[in-house]
Amino acid sequence: MTQQERQDAIVALVKRQGYAAIEQLTEHFAVTPQTIRRDLNALASEGLIRRVHGGAGLESSTVNTAYSTRKTLNLEAKHRIAARIAEHIPNHASLFINIGTSNEVIAAALERHQGLEVITNNLNVAASLQHKEDFNVIIAGGQVRSRDGGIIGEATIDFINQFKVDFGIIGISGIDEDGSLLEFDYQEARVAQAIIRNSRQVFLAADHSKFHRNPVVRQGNIAQLDALFTDRRPPEPICHLLDANDVALYLA
Repeated sequence: MTQQERQDAIVALVKRQGYAAIEQLTEHFAVTPQTIRRDLNALASEGLIRRVHGGAGLESSTVNTAYSTRKTLNLEAKHRIAARIAEHIPNHASLFINIGTSNEVIAAALERHQGLEVITNNLNVAASLQHKEDFNVIIAGGQVRSRDGGIIGEATIDFINQFKVDFGIIGISGIDEDGSLLEFDYQEARVAQAIIRNSRQVFLAADHSKFHRNPVVRQGNIAQLDALFTDRRPPEPICHLLDANDVALYLA
């Protein structure tokens, strides 16, 4: 493969995934990290990719990757994260499960539990758990987003405020190095804030790609979490914030 062919393939891969880490590109193309860094710098200078710490991305700060694409991105990592979270949810617990593809995988990982009460604003989560006769699955009211089955709006927030649950399981679109939890949709962020306020413990599921994305809407701060579940060690600034705020880190 020539340098040009490799760089064209890098652009195609980044477009497909939304983000690619240097480690992944090194393994995929069987070249050194130094070679990949040179490729990424050259492509960034041409405006073909956006160079970020540890890799490259293309995604906008205002528009999320399509739901159909997000369902397949880092799927193996999401399954590992989901399994770790499921280990920390006891039988007969109450919990919120928020919008997001990671949360949908987590819901599937909870199917072997018993007696859970699940309150969700995610139609896909409700559909995956509705066959569990020993679960009590409650769907929040509100506006349904056609693109992903998420339920949002003032009615959703009012509904969530009626509960106080053991665990709030949330996803995120990006985590800034200053600890900001970031989303693309301000209405989704407001629902997530209500979930955080009404949960005794808050678990965040985020694969490693979320450390390199910068959506525009501030949802909250990493200090509001009780635990972060991810598949790779976060960047050092985030690790320092986790330690400073006594937030548990679980690596799947």
